[in-house]
Amino acid sequence: MRIISVFNNKGGVGKTTLSYHMAYALTEIGYKVLMIDLDPQCNLTIHGIDVEELHNIWKKEDEFIETGFDAAKKELSANEFLEMNKEPRTIHYLLKPTEEGTGDLETLPPPFAITNKLNIIPGRLTLHMYENKISSRWTEAYVGDPLAIRTITKIRSLACDYARIYGFDFVVIDTSPSLGVLNKVIISTVDGFLIPALPDMFSMYGIKNIGSSLANWKRDFDAIYNLISDKKRKQFPKEFVKFLGFTIYNAKKYNGSNNNPWDLAQSHYNYAKQIPITIKQYINSEIREHLTDDMINTPIGLKNVMHSHNTLPGMAQKYKNPIWKIPSLDNLEREDTATIRGNRKVYEKTKEAYIDFTKDLLKRVNTL
Repeated sequence: MRIISVFNNKGGVGKTTLSYHMAYALTEIGYKVLMIDLDPQCNLTIHGIDVEELHNIWKKEDEFIETGFDAAKKELSANEFLEMNKEPRTIHYLLKPTEEGTGDLETLPPPFAITNKLNIIPGRLTLHMYENKISSRWTEAYVGDPLAIRTITKIRSLACDYARIYGFDFVVIDTSPSLGVLNKVIISTVDGFLIPALPDMFSMYGIKNIGSSLANWKRDFDAIYNLISDKKRKQFPKEFVKFLGFTIYNAKKYNGSNNNPWDLAQSHYNYAKQIPITIKQYINSEIREHLTDDMINTPIGLKNVMHSHNTLPGMAQKYKNPIWKIPSLDNLEREDTATIRGNRKVYEKTKEAYIDFTKDLLKRVNTL
């Protein structure tokens, strides 16, 4: 089982769209996948779950999140609490006992099934509460405080527990663009991460920020790891996170002659070709040494997901399906039907593109 995150310090780079379609493509080639939405904006959750259904999940948890887990639990009978945990719950609900410093759930609620091979643990807007707790306990981890160690490793341990119980081959974690302490513990304890980037100046600076943060995060985790006992080290991954590569997302295609290798508009290509240079300069070699030069220099999947999808991702979110399935849906709204079915080939062609992208990603994962 591998835990993968899609991460960038810059928002609006197609991170959630890529996470969702990458996870779905993994299932198309036979893997069983769990998505965990750890972005407080909950865009990945909205991609996979109907808003009314999500509202019902949140509503049942409100007292546990707002009043306190133990206090809300005492208001229920043992059977009522058991029934509550037979339904999908959000990631914040699962983290709440650790946040409050109480015992873990005896039985993990099932993930929400999107298909028989793709599941999701929904997000919540309240995740800042858990982030605050990480911050307040961080220094205690250096002296091996059990609750502090549990707090900074709980997300990974939940991913591992769900993979073990339900047989997931991959866990895909969506994150916010922040470089705050929540993403610090997420990115530092997953197995690998990839960077989706726009071909612009902001992505260059985003990669610089990521590289600087990774160096600091690795130093902090190495210090904690070296100070704690062997037993407590088992809660951490064996190695610090590894870089899996980059992809360029939502870039303009070059329509003239004498096109460049990635079929990009010249202004976009000028920025895009600086991305590998920036990666080598700012992302520590220890985090990327497993990759070949070719893997670092070329986008994951080459041109497969590089060019603009225009309105297609919006339709994917609206209809809670990957782009390639939309033309065959029975519930298309009248105003969308003609446009979508008139462009059926464009929609359906994205399946092959995302599968090719994902197969290239797997080659990189296999180097870990």
